[in-house]
Amino acid sequence: MSSEGDENTVVCLPGERLCRVEDNVVLGIGTYEQNGYIYASKSGVVNIEESGENCQVVSVHKPGFHLTIPATGDVVTARVLVTTPKFAKCAIFCVRNVLLESSYRGLLRKEDVRETEKDRVDIYKSFKPGDVILARVINQMEQSFLLTTAETELGVVVAYASDARKTRVPMVPVGWSEMQCPLTTIKEPRKVAKVLPESSINIIK
Repeated sequence: MSSEGDENTVVCLPGERLCRVEDNVVLGIGTYEQNGYIYASKSGVVNIEESGENCQVVSVHKPGFHLTIPATGDVVTARVLVTTPKFAKCAIFCVRNVLLESSYRGLLRKEDVRETEKDRVDIYKSFKPGDVILARVINQMEQSFLLTTAETELGVVVAYASDARKTRVPMVPVGWSEMQCPLTTIKEPRKVAKVLPESSINIIK
């Protein structure tokens, strides 16, 4: 690693070893883990950012890039990737109103989908792969951020009917638990966000 400009700036090359993996040190964008050490996966500036309680995220970015890391309490925009009976895996692509250079992993557990009747939550009736959701960060785990949609304003904001994805016409909310395709009038269950902020609409377009 070498210095560039500011004496505190550290520049690295792909494959360069950065530091040892610790309980309070986790991988960020532009890094990978091997044999207990964090390595750079690309050339750039090494950034160590505080995230959560006593936790540091090590990442590598282009010079001049401002790193944005989700923090506990932040509202994020994410795309659902995979659903299982117990959780949904997501890709966080926006933190507050900041569009990210690369996505972060998000995990939404069954018990964090809604505030009431948690024992009756069905992940498959709440989200589907491809849905765009608003969620709040409640914790940071080793490799992902723990999310919740257990607020009225959080949940699905953009979704497409299962048989109409090629039309790219989004469904519209018809209640807090259903959305409807305007072309086919077919309804599908979702955990619907009550309000769709204008900022989210602009990001998704």
